[in-house]
Amino acid sequence: MTGYKAYQGNQVEGSGPLGLVLLTYEALYKSLGHAMRAIEAGDMSAEVDHTGRAIEAIIELSTSLDGENGGQIAASLASIYAYMIRRLNEGMCSCSPKAVQEVAGLVQTLREGWQGIEDRQGGQRKLQAVGG
Repeated sequence: MTGYKAYQGNQVEGSGPLGLVLLTYEALYKSLGHAMRAIEAGDMSAEVDHTGRAIEAIIELSTSLDGENGGQIAASLASIYAYMIRRLNEGMCSCSPKAVQEVAGLVQTLREGWQGIEDRQGGQRKLQAVGG
């Protein structure tokens, strides 16, 4: 195992549920970037590979939703995730980066929202640790 793989394993093991969501968004965004570069290079095989990885990450995010306790937010996220998968499937091998760009924009917005939640929770934990 390389040092980087060990670091990644430790990062996943040390993350709580919110941290795992953010790691999945990061992997998703990277896959979309690779897919975009493959489209620009005209490498359909790499486009399919990286788009497939992006779809797998979206499926992971979708299956992690708690529909019972998540209410309308979970339902809305499920709809967004289904839309992203549909757009990526429509755009696959189209030789146009439009669908990937659209999904990347959605991913960035959603990730920023999750990051904001983590930042607020982290601040609350710090206050609790110092007795605030």
